Amino acid sequence: MKKRIFILLIVFLGTSCVSDEQYEAYNENPKQPIEVSPELLFNFALKTLSDQMAASNININVFRFLSQYWTATTYPDETNFVFNNRRIPQNHWSRLYRDVLLDLDSAGNFLVEDSNLSEPEKASRLAQIEVLAVYCWQVLVDTFGDIPYSQALNTVAYPLPAYDDAATIYEDLIARIDTAIPNLSGTGFETDNLYFGDLQAWQKFAASLKLRLGIRLADVNPALASATVESAFATGVFTSNNDNASFAYLGISNPNPVWTDIVQSGRKDFVVANTIVDIMNTLNDPRRSIYFADNLGPDIYEGGIYGANNTYENYTHIGPALLEPTTPASLLDFAEVSFYLAEASARGINVGGTPEEYYNQAITASFDYWGVPDIATYLAQPEVAYSTASGDWREKIGLQFWLAMYNRGFEGWTAWRTFDTPVLNLPAITGNPIPTRYTYPINEQNLNEQNWLNASEAIGGDTQTTRLFWDTQ
Repeated sequence: MKKRIFILLIVFLGTSCVSDEQYEAYNENPKQPIEVSPELLFNFALKTLSDQMAASNININVFRFLSQYWTATTYPDETNFVFNNRRIPQNHWSRLYRDVLLDLDSAGNFLVEDSNLSEPEKASRLAQIEVLAVYCWQVLVDTFGDIPYSQALNTVAYPLPAYDDAATIYEDLIARIDTAIPNLSGTGFETDNLYFGDLQAWQKFAASLKLRLGIRLADVNPALASATVESAFATGVFTSNNDNASFAYLGISNPNPVWTDIVQSGRKDFVVANTIVDIMNTLNDPRRSIYFADNLGPDIYEGGIYGANNTYENYTHIGPALLEPTTPASLLDFAEVSFYLAEASARGINVGGTPEEYYNQAITASFDYWGVPDIATYLAQPEVAYSTASGDWREKIGLQFWLAMYNRGFEGWTAWRTFDTPVLNLPAITGNPIPTRYTYPINEQNLNEQNWLNASEAIGGDTQTTRLFWDTQ
């Protein structure tokens, strides 16, 4: 049953600029009432989340810079980690809170009131909402640290929400995903662009998300990490690329935002960074032919100097496969899951295989996803083979994890924060240290000052180099 609510027209158009006022009535505009179903709200939230994680617009997503997959040409502020000039932390924060979490919360409230749905139908749809919300909350925690959580979505009762402890949020997210998984059966939302109503696929997604939550805690709460990972594995995580949580873009009418940001707009602002090019050249990695363009000639790849002003024509460009309007946005994939299992096994957690088996499975999943042959030759190289690659398990797994996340900047940055490998470059112009988190948005400092001050003190200072609670190595 459709409910009458007021939402910003720009949410529908998908071209909004993020508001500077977090504490406005986020999705309300009394002059433009529109009827929206819970399913439509759910799909808007899913698309906004997918767009936000995939985008290359530097006003909202600079994670490919943080992971040093790309670098800039004309405008090097962001590759030198100057983020607040464009209010990048504010925009990321606002889109996830306002356009994802609040829409999901509204969709859930309307579902509960819908007398046309049976209780099992409500439960399955609410479970889908919950999985997506847990995903979004984890991204926020992994970006900022402590965040408004328990009071965040009740803007009437808590216009100035307190911040919750990040570790406590993680524990609650695990409990929430545990509650959601058994309800992912029967009939759910049938038009989502992730799994198109396949709740068995949603259950694998939920279990794989639970795996990610658990393994992230391994250095700070090993008992909870082990129990969570083993439970997720027993439930059933991704077993092939067919399970990937990939948002389907339809083409020009509904394109991948990278196509919009780069191809449609005719921008020449980015080249591939020397950080990743140099490493992949050393490993003779055949994924270069997909990750990178051949604008310098066949098999010639030269990355732009990270953090410098780079001439677009002189350096390797982004590979055409990443610039198609139909390239999906991946929220979680088989390669990522396999690397988590390799890490879990290396830590002695029971996940049914050895670190080497899952390491090889993860690299193979990445090659298969991009349609790259010669996986056996690559895996046999002494620099790649698990038994002979340099370093301990952290270095072996961490490097290949980072390479596999090339089109997923946030997870590439998180892999680097987790494993402290590879060695990233300091930006050429400023030499600023590499951020381990975003600072809190300017609006929080201006409008929610006392709670911001409390949170800043709790995490050890609101700086870009403050480590998150799970980042202890």
